[in-house]
Amino acid sequence: MTIVVTTPTGHVGSRVVRLLLQAGVRPRVLVRNPARLDEETRARVDVRQGDLTDAEFVRDSVAGTRTVFWVDPTPHTTADPVETSLRTAAPLVAAAQTGEVGRVVLLSSIGAEKRHGVGHIDALAGIEERLDATGADVLHLRCAYFFTNLLFDLEGLAQGVLTTAFDPDHPMPWADPRDIGDVVAARLLSDAWRGRVVQAVHGPEDLTFQQVARILTEALGRPIRLNHVSDDATRDALRAAGLPPSAVEGMVGMTAGSRDLVPEQARDLLTTTPTPLGGWAHAHLRPLLEG
Repeated sequence: MTIVVTTPTGHVGSRVVRLLLQAGVRPRVLVRNPARLDEETRARVDVRQGDLTDAEFVRDSVAGTRTVFWVDPTPHTTADPVETSLRTAAPLVAAAQTGEVGRVVLLSSIGAEKRHGVGHIDALAGIEERLDATGADVLHLRCAYFFTNLLFDLEGLAQGVLTTAFDPDHPMPWADPRDIGDVVAARLLSDAWRGRVVQAVHGPEDLTFQQVARILTEALGRPIRLNHVSDDATRDALRAAGLPPSAVEGMVGMTAGSRDLVPEQARDLLTTTPTPLGGWAHAHLRPLLEG
């Protein structure tokens, strides 16, 4: 049973690889720089070195495998991010179409169910639709907002400010990527699912950004004030950072398109994961801010 894992050094992928190894599976990992894998892991996996934007590399690496865990590697800052994401996934879609890959587990996102109007998340919707049309067994994991997105705002948090363009009073699911990795590994190891499956990963609870600021205040041991900014202010900041217009709209669209979002799947036993934001922030954010 060959399982391919993309982005094996990421927050989710690294957890998936570890759990597969602990389950007795030797996964094939597609990685640009094998040195980013720790020595013990590198010795236990089938390493294929290359870039996921290289269509020939992807085709050769997934051909004849049972299951592929696909994580779109396209940074939000990329010019034409939606087009780039779809083009990058095209070799995988082709392999699923021809039967060279039996099953695909896609790391998707809440918001993909809208299909359009959610910025770069529209690319995940497009990948879902293309995989659905192949006839392969496909599972779309519609994941919540990652706790680790807070790591991009360390400078602001160090100054006691959490900045967001999301509606500060609209509750949304938040999840620990480690918990997402647990769900991914369980699904990769299971042969019980067939056809097209969608499973949301909602984290432990829905939170507003106002609640997040209060949770961080307690977990970090310092007052955290919420700074709500407009879409236009976000655009101005991203343009000032030198991002191309398509990347700017892809990032703004993710926020704007999520304001009225109601996830397709309700919170229940299958979609709820355990790790609370406060505990994660105390363990992972606080040391970075106190160091």
